[in-house]
Amino acid sequence: MIGMFGRVDSGMNCNHKILAVTFDVGGTLIEPWPSVGHVYAEVAARHCDRDFDPNLLHRRFVAAWKARPKIDYTAADWSAIVDATFDGLVARKPSETFFPELYERFGQPDAWRIYEDVLPTLAALAGRGFRLGVISNWDDRLRPLLKSLGLAGWFETCVVSCEVGASKPSPVPFRVAVAALELDAAHILHVGDSAEMDLAGARDAGLQAVRIAREAAVRAGDEIGSLCELVGRLPAPSGRR
Repeated sequence: MIGMFGRVDSGMNCNHKILAVTFDVGGTLIEPWPSVGHVYAEVAARHCDRDFDPNLLHRRFVAAWKARPKIDYTAADWSAIVDATFDGLVARKPSETFFPELYERFGQPDAWRIYEDVLPTLAALAGRGFRLGVISNWDDRLRPLLKSLGLAGWFETCVVSCEVGASKPSPVPFRVAVAALELDAAHILHVGDSAEMDLAGARDAGLQAVRIAREAAVRAGDEIGSLCELVGRLPAPSGRR
């Protein structure tokens, strides 16, 4: 029976025992703080001599993000999204004015918040013998950001889309992680917030997968409301409790 991790029910299959857990980053481990719109408004105000509504900017950012047919997570992609977000709100495009500062701002740790369930979960999983990794669609700011947030030390492998030349849901980032961990893909559980990028992408590459859906009122069998749920549902690979 298909269950929580996309393979079997919560009892798991002894042939597919989880030995490692990989995590998406944005929306899974961290989130922009207080929001994308707040950070946009903060930087734009310094250059435009006026205030901006953070909630409006956040809505426009989401619309600009969804309107792009493909995102490779390059600076050029982000520049185009920011230009679309501020279209009609500023005299000159952000790409011609404050985009470089905004791009740098999102590389700083105080523009992000670690979800409350992250550190307890990482500590518990590592303490029980699970190997941990990251598989994320991001740019070259990710590694220094994870280090400055105090998260990098938890992960023995970190696969970043810009470094491998492919973004999830492509199987390439997942296969790179599998090779780095030197495990059969079926023994790796991937956790992320996107049904397409994380659930479908991981499963297509042979990994097991679960989606973190913190805000969902109703969750499917392969969704969890807190990362802490992983601790109670995964049998320890080392036999420890």
